[in-house]
Amino acid sequence: MDANELLAWARGPGFDIALIIFVAGMLLRLLEIVSLGKKPDLSAPRGSGVEGGLRTLVTRSLPRKAVFDREPLRIINGYVLHLGFFIVLFMYGPHIALFQSILGFGWPALPSGVIDAVGAITILSLIAALVFRLNNKVMRFLSTGGDYVAWVVTLLPVLTGYLAYNHLLLPYTMMLAVHLLSVELLMVVAPFSKLTHMFSFAMARWHQGYQAGRRGVES
Repeated sequence: MDANELLAWARGPGFDIALIIFVAGMLLRLLEIVSLGKKPDLSAPRGSGVEGGLRTLVTRSLPRKAVFDREPLRIINGYVLHLGFFIVLFMYGPHIALFQSILGFGWPALPSGVIDAVGAITILSLIAALVFRLNNKVMRFLSTGGDYVAWVVTLLPVLTGYLAYNHLLLPYTMMLAVHLLSVELLMVVAPFSKLTHMFSFAMARWHQGYQAGRRGVES
């Protein structure tokens, strides 16, 4: 299979297969979380569960002062990593065109040069995140193979996209095909790895905040 055939497969059947696995897998994981259920809380409410849920969604998205004071660089890098990945994924013109073909609507894109710079920063941020993990005895001890798999499949789409945009390493058509395949690998792996947190984190924080708010406790 030459580069053009590989690119055609990645754009067509490969992407369709990955999208089906991603959507079905994520729905299944989220249904599993919801179906876990909980014992009914028969106590009288002493506060607002909705208010508590919303508050926790915000507060748990901000760093705790004690943790930030101890490891400010790691915390800041985490925000840079997630924000950079978000910008590259959702604000690049060709990506928006893909979303538009699926969703039926699009939105304004950032200049390609900005996306290129953000992509480079995100790659460096991902590498820094690995260095922080390996140099922290507690994080290194708690890390599993799944953490490193999640890191690899997150890095590859950003790295290969950067290489393709800048015409580096491989001929453009082949590099673009490799980029698409790396994206599809991420889509396939995400529902069965710790990357499910891209959706489940909001549900978990809302549930915790709702229960605490209903009981009149700040979370």
